[in-house]
Amino acid sequence: MPYRNIIIQNEAALSLKNKQIRIKTDTKEATIPIEDVDTILIESRQTTISTSLLSALAGDGVALFVCDEFHLPCAVLTPFAQHSRHSEVAGKQLALGISTKKQLWKQIVSAKINNQSKCLLLCGEQAVSHELATMAKNVRSGDAGHSEGYAAAKYFPALFGKGFIRGKTDDCRNAWLNYGYAIVRGCVARSLAVYGFLPMIGLQHHSALNQFNLADDFIEPYRQIVDVFTAKYATCDDALTSDIKNQLVNLINYDIALQDKRYTLSRAIELTIQSFSAICSGRAKTLLLPELVELKMHTYE
Repeated sequence: MPYRNIIIQNEAALSLKNKQIRIKTDTKEATIPIEDVDTILIESRQTTISTSLLSALAGDGVALFVCDEFHLPCAVLTPFAQHSRHSEVAGKQLALGISTKKQLWKQIVSAKINNQSKCLLLCGEQAVSHELATMAKNVRSGDAGHSEGYAAAKYFPALFGKGFIRGKTDDCRNAWLNYGYAIVRGCVARSLAVYGFLPMIGLQHHSALNQFNLADDFIEPYRQIVDVFTAKYATCDDALTSDIKNQLVNLINYDIALQDKRYTLSRAIELTIQSFSAICSGRAKTLLLPELVELKMHTYE
């Protein structure tokens, strides 16, 4: 199982050598087996990468992130048609009925609010945590009662303080959140592509300008691992340093629970998408969705 995350912060040349990733700088050279790699994040804009390596990464399902001039992930390479029955899977996805999509969205929103409740509990905010736990149990089909929005209005002020505004650029915590969300979103998009789904066709998100609507659906109950990390370690003045970026990328190796078992975040995402595949094939009705636990690096027994 891939477990390594590579971050390229300085100028380098990446290429393929004997089925391994070769990373060459002015002073040294290293090789890493592709099968060991889960994600690669290229932050340096002076880095080059060969097309043969790009092809190999796509073939192995490695998520490759590219950063913009602000050092934030702006693109992710996802494998195309890696699934042996891509058209069949896509056809089943497109055939999902409205009622099924509404039920799936209800499950996602309920899991999201429940994890927001657990996040607040981990941060010592018991009163609002209890409110959200109750709200999570009463989500309606398609979230007809807009529980997601009402929960967010209570959640972020309780987690970060009443003055916190999501998206406000002068609050560094938003930079932490955006960076972490981008990493998790890319991992979701990667898994969707590996399993043959069309990531632009969402359950609830349906923007014509968004190529990852389905990823934006499935990321929702996974965002809270980024939230709890940010709430515990950031203040409004803490800049997004290289060390913090490394830690945010590494969250995909942290524990998350599925059906009372603990997995890495990356593996849990894959299992969630597997469950979606089973639903599309008529073999299941319920998604496997995550349950937030205390921040802890996953260990293999």
